[in-house]
Amino acid sequence: MENGYPSPQEAGIRIPSHVMKDRFCAGFRHGLQGRHLDKVEYLRLSFREGFRASKLYLRALRRSRGILEFPTRWRVRMKAA
Repeated sequence: MENGYPSPQEAGIRIPSHVMKDRFCAGFRHGLQGRHLDKVEYLRLSFREGFRASKLYLRALRRSRGILEFPTRWRVRMKAA
């Protein structure tokens, strides 16, 4: 079963006029799915702006629900034998 991710219009985000609408929507959906920018075609301006908009939308959504994000601190110790 497919998850129901909102489109940018459903989320209340206005698509800028200087970007390509289909790439912006693809970047927005990509960001909502929690994926990364790991391919060359993901680095295009329209896709990146949609990706960024999705991350800002998710941050605002979490804050409105009372979920706070704390920085992750990792400590790794290794010993050579």
